[in-house]
Amino acid sequence: MITALYLAHLNPVTNAHVEIISDLVKDADIVKVMPVVFRDGKDEINSKSFPFNFAARKKMLESVFGDSIRITDDYAFFSPFKRYIPPLLTPRSWELRKRILRGVEGDFFSYTGDRAEGAMLKIYRLKPRVGERRALSAASVKEKIYSAVRGNDSPWKDDVPESIAKVIEEEWDTVKRFANAEDLTARVAGMKFPKEGWSRKS
Repeated sequence: MITALYLAHLNPVTNAHVEIISDLVKDADIVKVMPVVFRDGKDEINSKSFPFNFAARKKMLESVFGDSIRITDDYAFFSPFKRYIPPLLTPRSWELRKRILRGVEGDFFSYTGDRAEGAMLKIYRLKPRVGERRALSAASVKEKIYSAVRGNDSPWKDDVPESIAKVIEEEWDTVKRFANAEDLTARVAGMKFPKEGWSRKS
């Protein structure tokens, strides 16, 4: 029994993500997909960089893959996020590893298209397989979606499966809320975190 682990923002799920997951389905018996989640207690924190909540991203994935993959929120960071820094030296970062491997039995590997991320996954003993980085990024697709909100002729639907485009349209109020908002995220240790919840006490 081999489990493939895929940790990613998936905000939104794009054609590139679908290609990667489709390949993982061929290579593993179980594919566990974990869209990253930032939480303050039970509440999810979203921002311009992370507009779609876990439920919406799960719906995007299910619209393409149905129940052929396992979708969980085990890749979750809990505020205050600064307690995960520096990586490897904080108890919270190792607690995160335990959640990522929750329910995983037998052999496993994690997939990434980024060499630096692969090095970090190796340190955490998550057995990374580093694949070819896709040219299409979720960030570029998100910008196209925001451009459409501003009234521009944007081809964002070319970058996502039709079923996912429908989910995004159902979430259009969310898109509009973040389109012209300030991006309240910060990059720390190579990863983006919402500024909200960075130093808040639990």
